[in-house]
Amino acid sequence: MKLRLVLLAVLLAATSLTFGQDRPTVTAQPNTVYVSADGKFEANPDTAVVQFNISAQKNKSREAYDRASQAVEQVREILRSNGIDPKTAEVGALSIQPIYQYSNGKSKIGSYQVNTEVRLKLKDFTKVAPIVEQFSGMDITGNQSVNYTLEAVDAAKAKAVEDAYRHARLSAAAIAQAGGRTLGDLSYASVDTFEAVRNPQPRPMMAMGMLKANAGTEAPTEEFTPQAATVTAHVNAVFNLK
Repeated sequence: MKLRLVLLAVLLAATSLTFGQDRPTVTAQPNTVYVSADGKFEANPDTAVVQFNISAQKNKSREAYDRASQAVEQVREILRSNGIDPKTAEVGALSIQPIYQYSNGKSKIGSYQVNTEVRLKLKDFTKVAPIVEQFSGMDITGNQSVNYTLEAVDAAKAKAVEDAYRHARLSAAAIAQAGGRTLGDLSYASVDTFEAVRNPQPRPMMAMGMLKANAGTEAPTEEFTPQAATVTAHVNAVFNLK
């Protein structure tokens, strides 16, 4: 029995040291109470990120380049028709690479492929569906996806910290009351925040557009709110005791 008690004490001490490594070292002062607490805040995403690739393949490099350039201009026209400034879209440089053909152990250039990437951020979610549908109708686009994220994260962090502090103060007040004391002012605090933005898995835009067209109804994601972005905070606080 004594051996078991000693082993238990050692395990508890090791566990305490493990969990204590992530916390700041605070020197205990008389008439104070030290508490830790977690808090969180869930905010709706404020940005939709639409991404896709443009890939044109032709026998001649100039033809491939011209076809990709036409597709980029088509992207500009789609944006303008939806009241969006083309400057808000990010378009990568057009890269050209030869496509080789192999025959009888020998290789030769059979065609050329021109690639680029397009990335667009939208604040107005009502424009996502029509733009996605028009982009998916382009014949040389691929790897299309739509993700939702939270860019204005500072306000959400502040809310998460407030929630963590509220939990910390409630715990400290309970300790003070149990000890026959009164909780005083905050003496020290440290804060850590973490962003846990839950983005949905990228969905092919072509499939979404075809599903809507074939069914003659709204796309599955329409009229629903995107998954919330969760921001968490951890607060270490020291309160004076009266």
